[in-house]
Amino acid sequence: MPRDRIRPARTLRSPGALADAGLLPDDGRLPALEAVARRFAVAVTPAVAELVDPTDPADPVARQFLPDPAELETRPEELADPIGDAPFSPVKGIVHRYRDRVLLKPVHTCPVYCRFCFRREMVGPGAETLDGADLDAALDYIAARPEIWEVILTGGDPLILSPRRLAEIVARLDAIPHVGIVRLHSRVPVVDPERVTAELVAALRGRRLTTWVMLHANHWKELTEEARAAIARLVDAGIPMLSQSVLLKGVNDDVETLARTFRALVAARVKPHYLHQGDLAKGTAHFRTTVAEGQALMRALRGDVSGLCQPTYVLDIPGGHGKVPLTPTHAEPDGAGGWTVTDPRGGRHPYRG
Repeated sequence: MPRDRIRPARTLRSPGALADAGLLPDDGRLPALEAVARRFAVAVTPAVAELVDPTDPADPVARQFLPDPAELETRPEELADPIGDAPFSPVKGIVHRYRDRVLLKPVHTCPVYCRFCFRREMVGPGAETLDGADLDAALDYIAARPEIWEVILTGGDPLILSPRRLAEIVARLDAIPHVGIVRLHSRVPVVDPERVTAELVAALRGRRLTTWVMLHANHWKELTEEARAAIARLVDAGIPMLSQSVLLKGVNDDVETLARTFRALVAARVKPHYLHQGDLAKGTAHFRTTVAEGQALMRALRGDVSGLCQPTYVLDIPGGHGKVPLTPTHAEPDGAGGWTVTDPRGGRHPYRG
């Protein structure tokens, strides 16, 4: 953080506030950024603001969290609901796309708003939150379907809820005998690590079911000393952690950055799980790589980076058709009943089996 800037005391929620904090260049873009903010929510926590380098136009943290006029450009293929949640939402707050698991979205606000978010049309200040009756209906839906083994709390960011509210939700899920796993998807440990208190950690643990936390982190710069301490509070309490990252042009679309990020996650005791192809959310084309580029990066990672650091490269098929791996193929039929297998350095080898 440049020495002439002071860490903000509170979350910055407008381009004007970002400019006053010295996070935006004085380049005449403020009116366009205000137009972006009228359409898509803006929030930058003090922890994130401290990481932004406003002197670097390619700063990977700024690119993820600060609004950009490019967000006003919408491509024909971009969608308001790019992964198709709506057709699979039988009751408010529930998305039931896969037989054995559901999404439960108790809140639609976040501590920060990523500029590439696939739910950017649905989240933000004033977005709907489940009230008591809504939550009852959602939990009744889960309780009535014994095939549901895993409940994924998402939103919004569920860790923005109070420990009391989280403890209530976890306890009620714990009381449903066929629910074995509760998984929480969150950015909080890296963007607002002070929120991960002992009280919050205790709220996540049920008596019977197992709790997992899926951390969203895209760049090693996010894994500050404070973030690692927040992660440690969760892991030391017996809560295993995975991570999901989004492949983002200008943020992490090179082998060195991905390798350093995944190694940093593993060192913090977080297993990289997914690397997402960017979704077709409106106004996010400037972030998306091609699938071929993503496959080439995964192929390069396979050669020289530990298997502990290898996520699965995935695509959420638009329209609600589910998540599929985009893993590059290393084996192909040789036409004679066997296979030709390509090693991580491009060597090709016959295989019979």
